[in-house]
Amino acid sequence: MNNLPKISDSEWEVMKIIWSKEEATANEIIDKLKGKQEWKSTTIKSLINRLLNKEAIGFRKNGKEYFYYPLISEEECIKEESKSFLKKVFNGSLNEMVLNLVKSEKLTKEDINELRDVLNKKLDMEDK
Repeated sequence: MNNLPKISDSEWEVMKIIWSKEEATANEIIDKLKGKQEWKSTTIKSLINRLLNKEAIGFRKNGKEYFYYPLISEEECIKEESKSFLKKVFNGSLNEMVLNLVKSEKLTKEDINELRDVLNKKLDMEDK
């Protein structure tokens, strides 16, 4: 899907549940969000309807129950959100973002070695 819908932070919480279960009822979503969010069930149902309207999720009906399933993949959404964040905060510069995170976050030796390995593999791929 090329034109992914813009998903709000609240809608992300609902999508995470649907992605994790592959299919969920409104009551299952409400139960999963209990304690995590201070939302009423009507708020959660509104979020579900917004996601339906955005065509981020679809549904199938079985008796009186509606089962909601994702129409867009979590991977696609994460990739799109990452690009949006990178553009908004770091003017699209991946280098600036990585440098900022490396300088400002405490990294373990394992983290550093993993970063080094990823960068070395990227270098090797570029040389081919």
